[in-house]
Parts: sequence; C-alpha cells; structure tokens
Amino acid sequence: MKFASLRNGSLDGRLVLVSADLSRAVAVPQIAPSLIDALPRWDEVQPQLQQVAAALEAGQAAEAFDFDPQACGAPLPRSPQWLDGSAFLNHGHLMEQAFNTPPIPQFDTTPVMYQGASDDFLGPHADVPLPSEADGIDFEGEFGVVCGPVPMGVSADAALGCIRLIVQVNDWSLRALGPHEMKTGFGFLQAKPSSSFAPVAVTPDELGSAWQGGRVQMRLHVQWNGERFGEPHGGEMNFHFGQLVAHAARTRRLTAGCIVGSGTVSNVSRSAGSACIAERRVIEKIDLGEIRTPFMRFGDEVRMQARFEDGRDGPFGVIRQRVLAAG
Repeated sequence: MKFASLRNGSLDGRLVLVSADLSRAVAVPQIAPSLIDALPRWDEVQPQLQQVAAALEAGQAAEAFDFDPQACGAPLPRSPQWLDGSAFLNHGHLMEQAFNTPPIPQFDTTPVMYQGASDDFLGPHADVPLPSEADGIDFEGEFGVVCGPVPMGVSADAALGCIRLIVQVNDWSLRALGPHEMKTGFGFLQAKPSSSFAPVAVTPDELGSAWQGGRVQMRLHVQWNGERFGEPHGGEMNFHFGQLVAHAARTRRLTAGCIVGSGTVSNVSRSAGSACIAERRVIEKIDLGEIRTPFMRFGDEVRMQARFEDGRDGPFGVIRQRVLAAG
C-alpha cells in the first residue's frame, strides 16, 4: 500500500491511499483520518485499508480523485520521534575528516544515532526558509522506516517485523553549526532544521525485490539546480534497518509512528556521486587537494527521487525544494 497526507490545515493532514502509479488517490476517513491515527491501530485497520487499496487499483474506489503531490505534506507531518543513524560507514568516515574529529569508538560495530526534531516535518515541495547562507546549507538524501510499536530490547531480526512503512528523506543540515554542537557532546540541535519527506510512504512489499536484508536496494538520484549530483545505492548500507531500530530500542520502547533514518546514502565508488554537499567537498579535498564546491545559496533547488535498478521511478515520488531566506 501507498500512503500520503494532504495538507488540510490540521497538524496531521488528511490520510489518503495512493495508486501504484501515483496517479489516483482516495481518502479513508471512515478507517483513519490521519496516518498517525492508523499506525497504533495497524492490525485493526490494515485489512480495511488493503480492501480500499485493491478497489483503487481496480478503478472501483468511490470518490477517488487525481493525486497531486504538490498538495502533500510529509506522510507523517509530525512523529513521536525522529531518530537518524549513520548506517553508511563510508559517509561517516569521510565526515570524520570533514569535521576533523577523532574516530568514533566502535563506529564499525555499533550504530551511531541522534534524536532530531519531529514536530515540524516538511512536505516534498515546500520551500525551506533558513536564517543564513553562512550556516553552510546542505541537503542530505536518505531512506527511513516508520515503525509500529517496538518493545525494549528487541533483536535486530525481530525489529524488521516492527517496520510498517518506508520513506524517502531529505535531512537538511547546517554544516557551519555542526562542529561546535558535536564537540559539546550533546548532539545536534541548531545544525538540523526540519527534515523533508517525499510525498508517499509505502509498505515494504511495494518495493518487491528492492527490499532485501532490511535495506532499500534502489539508487537515490539527486540533482542540484538541475545538474546531476549523484545516485548512490541504498544497498551499500552497512547496518540494516532492523539493526538501527534495535539500537534505538535497546533501553526503551518505541511507540507507533517513530521514524528511523539511514543517514546519508553513500557509496565507496566515486562514480556514484554523493547525496550531500559535505561529502563531495571532503572528496574534493582528498582527491584534488582543495574544496571547490560551495554550500547552497538562497534560491537554489534540490531534487531527489529513488529509482529501481531497471530505471523505473520509485514509489515514493519526488522531493523538489528551494531554500529561501527566512523572514
């Protein structure tokens, strides 16, 4: 099944089911008015939602309408928690060089994760107002999972069964603010503005063979101001999503609707390009001896879209946003 949340003036939006080709949608207020309402009752509402999804595919859903991604907020406009990992170790090792930080102990064996703000997620086409270009504005393309209830101490294998939905994320960063916050030992705050999400969240079965080993086996195509930036592959994720969810739940339970991110999609091969500017800058420093790529300027646009190996567009839709001066 595919889900989206249409903006309707409420905090959580209006839940709709979306057709396989992302062309049609239907609201399901009789089942769940919002996605955050449906997730705690997943076992109860899933059979009903599947019936409506089947009717939508068959062209038999009453009151179906054309799906407009421009009308969408994030699939979950707000969430109980946003927990973002760094599961692509290539990116993490490069970032150690970018921030001139010592190696994180057990980085290759234990996931690292921060808890970000989850009260104000941005939709796929929302402009992104930010305070200053001097803050080092950067996009970060990644994948994420939306969980059902997760018990404390869950195993990594069992945690995979707690995953309800998969999402595509742009986890914005302000790179000039990051080094100080990292050195405090308290983690990111100002360096992490509100994250953005592609319009559609999907159940794992919608990916078919592209969901294997708890990883999204798809390329994330990233463009900056219309130019190719990279298309790194999600399958190179060192820690799978079950391991990330289990790490988050080691000492506490997670409530339904928590989102766990993969961290920036990153590949060892330089030919894959990058999913964030900071990674390209550090590669330039290593390979060329100097940084050549600036961070974003106001008016710049980023576009992200996951695609299957055969080139078909992925099921999440497109993130396409501009950064603007706040105020």
